[in-house]
Amino acid sequence: MDNFDTDNIHEVWRNYRKTKSPELREKLILEYAPLVKHVAGRLAIHIGKYVEYDDLVGYGVFGLIDAVDKFDAEKSVKFETYASFRIRGAIIDSVRKMDWIPRSLRKKNKDYEQLCNDLELELGREPTESEIAAKLNITIEATRKLISKSSVLSLISLDDYLEQNHEKANFVADAEESPEEHYDRQELQNMLTKAINKLTDQEKLVLSLYYFEDLTLKEISGIMGVSESRVSQVHSKAIMRMQGKLGKYKSVLFS
Repeated sequence: MDNFDTDNIHEVWRNYRKTKSPELREKLILEYAPLVKHVAGRLAIHIGKYVEYDDLVGYGVFGLIDAVDKFDAEKSVKFETYASFRIRGAIIDSVRKMDWIPRSLRKKNKDYEQLCNDLELELGREPTESEIAAKLNITIEATRKLISKSSVLSLISLDDYLEQNHEKANFVADAEESPEEHYDRQELQNMLTKAINKLTDQEKLVLSLYYFEDLTLKEISGIMGVSESRVSQVHSKAIMRMQGKLGKYKSVLFS
């Protein structure tokens, strides 16, 4: 199906809201289908090692359908923004229900984060994988798996946090920034700058491409000329190093 131009898609939305036509509903779902692939491609950097990309897309489609059915055009928010959140939530919900993350991982994740911070203070530099593995009394390969799984756990924990605080319903577009929001944004920028400056060049590049260029795992892999699993590994390691330094702002690392 050819993409609608802006006027046409607005007309389709108007007609769909009036008629709830199954045909128009299908047109809207097909029109925004690429959004599912984009969200799935970005989440793959967290969970692509454990869940196939096509499965992520499949889970995300249910989120898109839910978004089309529930979207309220009277609210000041673009459909793409609303749908992206619904798609992301549907994927994470599906991954959570798979229940493949060991219960012991939460404690290991906390211990790992604390250990990395302690070692960095002790050594005055980033600890190596060998040094971390030795402290944890596990192999380097087990350390890498812990880093990767911890990234998934943090992603799912963040989604729980957002849901508990009802943030999913609070979409406000083009709102005027309050003094508190301005202060928080400035503080976040300062903390991010300090945390990023301590990363390696490769880690900085991955975070820049993912968070600032809005690229997917596959796109970053192509630019860097390394495998998708390597990009995911670098991303997970960088996130784990930064989490302890961002405090209440660490949720920004999983958006």
